[in-house]
Amino acid sequence: MAATEPGKIRNVAVVGHRGTGKTSLVEALLFQTGEVNRLGTIEAGTTVSDSDEDEQKRQLSISLSHAHTEWQERKINLLDCPGDPSFQGEARCALRVVEGALVVVSGVMGFEVGTARVKKLAEELGLARMLVVNMLDRERADFYRTLGQIQEQFSSKCVAVHIPIGTEHELEGIVDVLHMCAYMSPDGQKESDPVAIPDSMAELAQEYREKLLDEVVQIDEALMERYLEGEELDVHDVADALKLGVTRGEVFPVGCAVATKNLGTHALLDLLVEGVPSPAKRGAPFEVEGAATAAFVFKTIADPFAGRINLFRVLKGDVTTETTLVDHREHSKERTGSLLQLQGKATTPAKEFGEGDLGGVAKLKNVQTGDLLTDKEVAVEPPSFGFPEPVMSFAITPTIKGEEEKVATAIKRLAEEDPTLRLRRDQQTGEEILAGMSQMHVEVALERAKRRFGVDVELHQPRVPYLETIRSESRARHRYKKQTGGRGQFGDCEIVLRPIEGHEGYEFVDKIVGGVIPQSYRPAVDKGIQEAMQHGELAGAPIQGVRVELVDGQYHNVDSSEMAFKIAGSMAFKEAYAKADPVLLEPIMEVEVTVPDEAVGAVNGDLNSRRGRLNGMEPAGGMTTIKAEVPMAEILTYSQSLTSMTGGRGDYAMHLLRYEQVPTHVAQRIVDETKKARETANA
Repeated sequence: MAATEPGKIRNVAVVGHRGTGKTSLVEALLFQTGEVNRLGTIEAGTTVSDSDEDEQKRQLSISLSHAHTEWQERKINLLDCPGDPSFQGEARCALRVVEGALVVVSGVMGFEVGTARVKKLAEELGLARMLVVNMLDRERADFYRTLGQIQEQFSSKCVAVHIPIGTEHELEGIVDVLHMCAYMSPDGQKESDPVAIPDSMAELAQEYREKLLDEVVQIDEALMERYLEGEELDVHDVADALKLGVTRGEVFPVGCAVATKNLGTHALLDLLVEGVPSPAKRGAPFEVEGAATAAFVFKTIADPFAGRINLFRVLKGDVTTETTLVDHREHSKERTGSLLQLQGKATTPAKEFGEGDLGGVAKLKNVQTGDLLTDKEVAVEPPSFGFPEPVMSFAITPTIKGEEEKVATAIKRLAEEDPTLRLRRDQQTGEEILAGMSQMHVEVALERAKRRFGVDVELHQPRVPYLETIRSESRARHRYKKQTGGRGQFGDCEIVLRPIEGHEGYEFVDKIVGGVIPQSYRPAVDKGIQEAMQHGELAGAPIQGVRVELVDGQYHNVDSSEMAFKIAGSMAFKEAYAKADPVLLEPIMEVEVTVPDEAVGAVNGDLNSRRGRLNGMEPAGGMTTIKAEVPMAEILTYSQSLTSMTGGRGDYAMHLLRYEQVPTHVAQRIVDETKKARETANA
């Protein structure tokens, strides 16, 4: 089968808040075009997109899924993206390689925080944006109320191209005001051809057609003149102007649907073909000069049996089963022998993919998400996906002792599939830390590690990486002397400790005058001090923000050694540290929380109770972003609390801002807990 022409391809990411029916909508589109024989359901685990065991168990999308279909002799690539913020990295991958974003909005819940997030991403990438209001047969669903929210919070340039016939359980069909026809409810069957608009809807349909034309004719001056002169506009001319407006980001069409009943899919497929620009019209997501063939890997699937499967977008030329490409990151050659056409989890062999198309390839050795593959070496750096930083961390230990390496390998494979997962070793606490976007995100990763790679892992709350420092100067001298019958050990040094402004860093200053300590032994004093600084006496945390001056000492011609001066330096530091008013420092996180306006009071109160400092609020169309500084110790379990306070509509991001002194009463509790833990360990 020959590659599809770029002008006949439509690449669309289906995005939106969680629970808006994105997967059901993709299923309905595939059913309407004949790709599947019946409508699968998420509850039964029979949809094309949500075929993963974790997705079926949790009843939500976890991974980006690629499906494809044909309509009006056009190939439509659909990337179904998770809406839960735990898996928002998947949407970033998808939006990087498509021309259009189809934003799905719940007709019951309206415009939500997840809608705002994907709107912002699509806007930054300059994508064509269309919206569809789904679930209109549900109780309390209201298309017109939701349309008003969309126009207020998404853009005033959002305009309805479909309107519903009836409401809630009495929904009978939809009117396509672009083509001025109707589609009646197929009740789960394939939608039939369009019919005449019911008389009861004629006046309302005309009203919304005029609203549509008022926006669309502004795209084309000639069309506007004809419209103002009262000329009846041809539907093809209006559709062309609409596509131009969508491509430029000057108008955003809003459709309506009931995916579970397959209502609205015919009109929506028409809208995708007519509204989303083709790769030929928009061009590649980024330029690759100097290469005849180029492909960009936007998703990696780690399968324990099939191995690694890479999903890619062809940027230039054709990729065939005989193509040899160079990986820009590894500078290694890869042969694309096993090309795949994906339909959810199912794959079929493919011979080639043309420019602008999306496909899969198996059995590449080192290729991973974000890699650029070209027919020869080129000086091009692919764009970053801009993955968000993880906000939730857990310490992990293998259930079976000795499987640390096996666990690390499994997590590494999963991180290739989901780059928002991060595994690191905390040098301070010695713990293996797995970080993700939420507790659920980390739990899903570990469930996959167990199922795919046979490793079982236990989760623990990570220890907060406290630091210690001093607030005043002090002086101490220590003499280390040991006689064992033969050659003894002797080292004597005097040091002065001074705090460094800002409580950061470490300085060692040699102020020895004369030869009271030979030059060869002074680095040993420094080494002993640095070792002593690894574990402070308050909470066993590393010490920083200290300037140490070596001012005096004594040595012995026979018994002195580097080891003796190292021990003397360590002991002198501990003595001086105890007298220098030591204090505990804690990490302070800069937090941005986005919540519905009605939840602002509760969220602010909760942040205050966590010793947070509010730095401001930015309201925007029913949602408010709260900026605050909160100690890490108080926000380790924030995700569950935010979900409870906002009914799952809240979202947050955070990063390390600085360290500052722990309040006295809190510090005393931490010191007491550390002392108790030491006594228990030594018992």
